[in-house]
Amino acid sequence: MSLPTAPAPSLEVSGLAYAYPDGHQALFGVDLTVARGERVAVLGPNGAGKTTLVLHLNGILDAGAGTVRVAGLPVEKRHLAEIRRRVGIVFQDPDDQLFMPTVREDVAFGPAAAGLRGAELEERVMTALKQVGMEAYATRPPHHLSFGQRRRVAVATVLAMEPEILVLDEPSSNLDPASRRELADILRSLDVTVLMVTHDLPYALELCPRAVILSDGVIAADDRTQDLLCDDELMREHRLELPFGFDPRSVVVPLT
Repeated sequence: MSLPTAPAPSLEVSGLAYAYPDGHQALFGVDLTVARGERVAVLGPNGAGKTTLVLHLNGILDAGAGTVRVAGLPVEKRHLAEIRRRVGIVFQDPDDQLFMPTVREDVAFGPAAAGLRGAELEERVMTALKQVGMEAYATRPPHHLSFGQRRRVAVATVLAMEPEILVLDEPSSNLDPASRRELADILRSLDVTVLMVTHDLPYALELCPRAVILSDGVIAADDRTQDLLCDDELMREHRLELPFGFDPRSVVVPLT
């Protein structure tokens, strides 16, 4: 009798290198594995290659060298439709993702384009809105919502596709403290792998037990988030600065 095989990691990046057409080399051989259900922060200074890495995860950019696999599926042209369902990217500006007359139509757009109809589509939409606490706003125009509410709806548009990985680009930017906390509570409650690109180091510590530092196109460090943030020399070397008065040593963080 064969033993059940473990599920493939949500994300496997191996030897990923990429140069833009103008010759600028953004990635120099990135290796990164993220297990199912992990929440991992990607930290690093501007120009480190974070956006270039993210754009490879759903095939917006093609690898110059190396491989990217999502749940064991290689990111290749023949798999792009499935890859883009499995990798949900929430961009920094929610207005880049919200363009329909109502919240409900925005959240329904992706599943409807994938062929869902009728009661199944409505259930998918309402489930996603409930996950982000926005079900009461289904009939509202997105531009009538606050910035924090629009970001939550943007997350719902991705959750409606039932992704393998939720990729968040600076999720806490421009949020007031209450909206920041509400989004953190939502992200903690989701049963999905999370990759969070952020300059907000306290938010990374709060939400992601593990972090990697991407610097000059390579993974310079990969460890518990708290351990990385407490390494003063490492932080200085990669131009990462904690907010004034914030001491990561004083924060009690869960192990998972």
